[in-house]
Amino acid sequence: MTRRVADLRTTLAGLDAMPGELVRVREEVPARFGVSSRYARWAGTPAPPPTGPGPAVLFEQVTPENGPPGAVLMGLYGTRRRAAALLGLTPAELPYRLLDAAASPMPAVTLRDGAPWGRTASAPDLTGLPVPVLTDEDAGPYLTLGAVLATDPETGVRNLSVHRMCVQGPDRLTIWMVPGRDLERAYEAALRRGRTLPVAVHLGVAPAVMLSSCCPTSLVPAEVDELAVAGALAGAPVELLPCRTVEAECIAHAEYVIEGELLPERRPENPAGPAATPEFLGYQGRAHPSLPVIRVTGITARQGAILQAVSGPGHEQSVLLGFGMEAAVLDRLRRRGAPVFAVHCHTAGGGQLMAVVQWRHKRAAEEDALVREACEAILEEFRMVKLVVAVDEDVDLESDQDLWWAMATRLQADRDVIVLPDREGFPLDPTQSTAYSPTLSADGRTAKAVFDCTVPFAHRERFRRVPFTQDAPRTAPVPPLPAERFLR
Repeated sequence: MTRRVADLRTTLAGLDAMPGELVRVREEVPARFGVSSRYARWAGTPAPPPTGPGPAVLFEQVTPENGPPGAVLMGLYGTRRRAAALLGLTPAELPYRLLDAAASPMPAVTLRDGAPWGRTASAPDLTGLPVPVLTDEDAGPYLTLGAVLATDPETGVRNLSVHRMCVQGPDRLTIWMVPGRDLERAYEAALRRGRTLPVAVHLGVAPAVMLSSCCPTSLVPAEVDELAVAGALAGAPVELLPCRTVEAECIAHAEYVIEGELLPERRPENPAGPAATPEFLGYQGRAHPSLPVIRVTGITARQGAILQAVSGPGHEQSVLLGFGMEAAVLDRLRRRGAPVFAVHCHTAGGGQLMAVVQWRHKRAAEEDALVREACEAILEEFRMVKLVVAVDEDVDLESDQDLWWAMATRLQADRDVIVLPDREGFPLDPTQSTAYSPTLSADGRTAKAVFDCTVPFAHRERFRRVPFTQDAPRTAPVPPLPAERFLR
């Protein structure tokens, strides 16, 4: 028998056995503001202070606009250590596993005998789901972690990607698709044929599926199925079922599946104001004046389904975006033959804007220039990356204290900071506008910088970190404190 990809409930059962990793909130809370206000202290930067990375939080009774209470999960990927541990890995190992999975995908399989987990169908009424509303400025309830599965009608390749979707009525969602990405191309291909695009929106899927869906196109190109990457990452193929109301497939183990079709119809994201919902960089999102519409045709759910969501800004969304970006940057650097150990796309930059690159200790003077050239190449090839910090192998990438120590003691601004002016950037960063900086030629462009905190080869002996001398113990050794007390 083929081993199944672990579903969300198996994942949560594992967390239950790990003290402090999962908090259950049993009191009844409203979907409007109740979930977000209680979760805020655990969201982590870029959410506003006071906040810090915390446990996964399962709200067991969240009251929707129209229906009985349901469960909502926040923060499953709220720390890098926990997110990697869900797959039995460390944060340093996960990007390499993503690279291997993208290189050797494992195709999904379609179940012929029905769902291994019972699923019930309900009317296409989104108001009965416990979809959170984060702030009083929001355009409405948002599906913030909805993984959309669709098949390109021209290529026949499946695409799984996460999108922001606003509930506009019982059976209507607006969806924001990043221009030029796979789902938009499939949608446009359907429109050219005079058809709608069938889609399945999943809420609550296995970690391997979610992490694969967040990988950038440079790592998982259009001709590669994200579900096959997820299968390779998990070590077992993802199982699919036919949808009930549209000609599409859905992931069998998903907590909720919202079936529907992407229409030619468009409507404003927020007819009543300028705000959408908070973005992953910490600022309020601007509502789009015209977005495509999904018409919901059916909803299926597992018994006691759990709706998974993110808070917008916070560690969780940054972690999800960061691991795939790390794998993509590692891939580019390895192709250049760069002696790189690891890449950490820091959560302070939303997992996208700030990349910390850890280099092997230099073995020749020529590597001084090699480090800088490779860092500049990252800025040129990845438009989202705004800052690259280069550090040596003796710096702990997971320690902000160590990163700041390297910045303070291994950098001279006049020789170690390299600025690339007026490059293509990412407009959700509010500094990337001509109103902020007149040196930019257009909005959505930015100055980029390399902070080279690697030790110059000629000075390597002066920068050696001095270890404490280990004395032979004269008495029984003191047992170390549990590591989990110090890991976030």
